[in-house]
Amino acid sequence: MSSDRGFFRGGGDFRGRRRSRDGLDNKDRENPENRFVDKVVRINRCAKVVKGGRRFGFSALAVVGDKAGRVGIGVGKAKETPDAVRKAIDQAKKNIRSYSISNSTVPHIAVGVADGGRVLLRPATPGTGIIAGGGVRAVLEVLGVTDILAKSMGSNNPFAMVRATLDALSQLRTREEVMAMRSANNGN
Repeated sequence: MSSDRGFFRGGGDFRGRRRSRDGLDNKDRENPENRFVDKVVRINRCAKVVKGGRRFGFSALAVVGDKAGRVGIGVGKAKETPDAVRKAIDQAKKNIRSYSISNSTVPHIAVGVADGGRVLLRPATPGTGIIAGGGVRAVLEVLGVTDILAKSMGSNNPFAMVRATLDALSQLRTREEVMAMRSANNGN
């Protein structure tokens, strides 16, 4: 009994992999596919009534990002929850896009709209943290934003909020991008 006690307190047989400051171990650094962080936003259960009772199906909404300005969303459906989550993550990895972020926040205010969802993103000073809820928070965390103020002003449906957040992110432009566009337009 005393030998088990040391194991649970952290002493003795430690089998976990040590991670560096950026959260990646050596294996993840070698394979860029493992650099993605995924979060499951919502798991939805649907029931179909049949002669023998009910048949359940599951749909999952997941976001995947590299915490460096790239994020993608995916939806997966299956008869079992783990299969639905795996399908959602696989689809999200296929839908990854890059978005403009400056340092640890967004460059300017943006409002995104998708279906009934409306999301306001506002830049924040360093140290503020992510002031957001639900699906908006999940997208911003995997995107790599650490200081932001966000407000959901429309539907609270996670699917609509996540898509509205991506719409707002697609409107963002950094100072350098705007200057490059202006110089290109003045040259013509």
